Amino acid sequence: MKNVIIPVDFSETSLNAARYAASMLAGQPAANVILYNMFTKLEDADTSTENLESLAKEFNDKGVVNTEIIKELGDDLIDSLDRLAFQKASSLIVMGLTGRSSIAQTLIGSNTLKMAEKNVCPVLIIPPDAKYNGINNIAFTSDFKDVEMMPVLFITKMLDLFKASLHIINVDSEHYISLDETYENTKQQIKEMLGNYNPEFYFMRWHVFHEAINQFAADYNIDMILTVPKYHSMLSRVLGNTHTKELVYHSTIPVLAIHQ
Repeated sequence: MKNVIIPVDFSETSLNAARYAASMLAGQPAANVILYNMFTKLEDADTSTENLESLAKEFNDKGVVNTEIIKELGDDLIDSLDRLAFQKASSLIVMGLTGRSSIAQTLIGSNTLKMAEKNVCPVLIIPPDAKYNGINNIAFTSDFKDVEMMPVLFITKMLDLFKASLHIINVDSEHYISLDETYENTKQQIKEMLGNYNPEFYFMRWHVFHEAINQFAADYNIDMILTVPKYHSMLSRVLGNTHTKELVYHSTIPVLAIHQ
């Protein structure tokens, strides 16, 4: 995993996300971490440098081999991150998420979901209280449609990186005891695509998507949730529906948004 961008505004939200990433990437020699800060006032440049250097030392002390710092004056974080991710051909952006109220929002937190919408690179969204305890179980949410668009290569890279087990979840209020032929055929198709990883399948008859995923994550000790905004409708609903926003805002589990 090369060129992982971690934007920080030195709020507790962004620092927690950064420290989560440091623990996650410790001992990964291929990872190059880019600690990024955008400041809006020229007089804050020296403070930005000092804080970034202090954070870089934390990363090095935790065992992150390659760390660089980038700071710049600006007022459009999304545009700047978009440009940086493209220039660096980044593999991942790690960002924190704050509470729903405007008072609780920080520069990073208020822009996290906007960045996840961008089709630049995967964005790992870290809840404010999340602590890294390893990635042993990864859940992938699927609506079992257009499965040929599944990001199989990225999913397998994550599984290989963390030696994790894969759980594939489908939530549908119409599920009954047995699956119909369409679901069975699609399940077999996914098995063939990911057969070497022995994925486990779960079909939940539930009316509220975010409640189903949260319950599943708790029951199966899920450490990370993977979703594809363009392949699976979760993130568009997260951004546009109050109920599904709660999945990200209230989850203690990091959510990784992947684009095709």
